[in-house]
Amino acid sequence: MAKVHVFKAEMTCDGCSSAITRILDRMKDKGVESVECSLPDQTVKVKSTLDPDVLLEAIKKSGKTCSCIGEGS
Repeated sequence: MAKVHVFKAEMTCDGCSSAITRILDRMKDKGVESVECSLPDQTVKVKSTLDPDVLLEAIKKSGKTCSCIGEGS
């Protein structure tokens, strides 16, 4: 069952959030259902069946400092 995982990511512009979205969109065939980046809140919400550690490692590929802050809605 898919859960919503919330991550804190240091994003300074739309390019940053777009980079994270592109990385996670490539994982849609592996269990990512949706991605929502909020530049003002510096958060990334990912609905996925994947483990949050797997998602965190993927987000780190963007070069942005990030951390998992829990499950959301």
